[in-house]
Amino acid sequence: MTLVAGVDSSTQSCKVVVLDAGNGTLVREGRAAHPDGTEVHPDHWWRALSEAFDDAGGLADVSALSVAGQQHGMVLLDHAGNVVRPALLWNDTRSAGAAAALTDEVGAEDFVRRTGLVPVASFTITKVRWVRDHEPELADRVAAVALPHDWLTWRLRGYGPAASSPLGPDLEQLTTDRSDASGTGYWSPSAGEYDLGLFKLAFGKDAREATGNGRPGDSGSVILPRVLGPGDAAGGIHPDCFGSPAELPGLAGTGPAESGSGILLGAGAGDNAAAALGLGAQPGDVVVSVGTSGTVFAVASRAVADPSGTVAGFADASGEYLPIAVTLNAARVLSSVAGILGVDFDELSRLALGAEPGAGGVVLVPYFEGERTPNLPHAKASFHGLSIASSTRSNLARAAIEGMLCGLSGGLEALRAQGGAATRLLLIGGAVQNPAVQAIAAQVFDLPVIVPSPGEYVASGAAVQAAWAHHGSRPDWPVAVDAAPAPDFHPVIRQNYLRASNRIDPGN
Repeated sequence: MTLVAGVDSSTQSCKVVVLDAGNGTLVREGRAAHPDGTEVHPDHWWRALSEAFDDAGGLADVSALSVAGQQHGMVLLDHAGNVVRPALLWNDTRSAGAAAALTDEVGAEDFVRRTGLVPVASFTITKVRWVRDHEPELADRVAAVALPHDWLTWRLRGYGPAASSPLGPDLEQLTTDRSDASGTGYWSPSAGEYDLGLFKLAFGKDAREATGNGRPGDSGSVILPRVLGPGDAAGGIHPDCFGSPAELPGLAGTGPAESGSGILLGAGAGDNAAAALGLGAQPGDVVVSVGTSGTVFAVASRAVADPSGTVAGFADASGEYLPIAVTLNAARVLSSVAGILGVDFDELSRLALGAEPGAGGVVLVPYFEGERTPNLPHAKASFHGLSIASSTRSNLARAAIEGMLCGLSGGLEALRAQGGAATRLLLIGGAVQNPAVQAIAAQVFDLPVIVPSPGEYVASGAAVQAAWAHHGSRPDWPVAVDAAPAPDFHPVIRQNYLRASNRIDPGN
């Protein structure tokens, strides 16, 4: 049996799965926590990766591994391979002003034509602009800009600061993949290459792609990771990457995969693209992920360019594209209303299923955290349609679930407005195990709804990449399904929601 491993280096933690490469069956897994915060030194991710490998029982029997990671995080390196400052993560909003400035300088339509994106504070390009403007002494030291999964892959191959890596600071060996590169704001999914003019506009320095061949390029330019294609290998894990083989169970006595032995490293991916691989998503599939925030993304056969910025036109990790819309309000809507009603999630579900579709006219517009889709950052949540007769606990519980799902359905409509095909909907995330969420999803979305079994789909998608690199073809692993609620579309739910949400003052 051939084993492959996948890593999900997320905001909160590092998760590792070891799978049977033949059928994708989980063999073992491990995890380790990441520190809280919106800026984190990458060394914390490195330690957590080692701990997660250990917790997963080591890698002695693993043939290939790939790393998926949180997107957009800015890792700045100097010529000696040192991290210049803690990485600014996707959820660090200090660069919102830089995003507005870049949009003004380039124009939203031109920006989206060139990159598929309109700048927001999440994207890497806004973070490098912020460093240029606010930390110029650090900007002067920057020799390379990488993303979280790029940096971890580079370190696993044995590169890094001379004092803590066997192969030293060879920045020309930095690699990334098209899915993660497409979230920077200076890489074009349609052209398949960096937009170096946009990078220079943001950071004030010329840039170039890493050579990857051991020969240095122009020493005066900032190095950006070489972009690998689907199924490509980045190299191999170096047995001494953690300082000593004994510190990483399973690496003692192996050599780098480039020399014909050891553990092969796949290209890696951004987290949403890896989740799409883990789910086996194909063109026409829409994935709705209900976590702290909500994401709606689809595998598409063409690049998407939305000048409104509602849909970000990313690339995926399979050679297709991954348009995505994000809502700020998802699972926390349910916990907030459950708290108001003084119930747990099970009781919230029972109450909601006791009310009729449409909740007796009660509508929750769930903008507890403001909202990104639509772009209403200062809005607040509000109940509508309350009367003496409709103000029941069951209607309030159902309105919470309907409102959360209607917010996500706005993301689906935004994807459709860009011409994307939608034939079925895959519903994932912890909150979707709630029976009421599953049943009401079949009433809100006018698509067949599939609820895959709970799993680490980002890490599993990275393992798909590992198997792809190892075998030379993308594996087709089955995905277990927990539920497929019968279609029961009630358009009145969405109609009531749209009437209520259209009353929200954009200035509030």
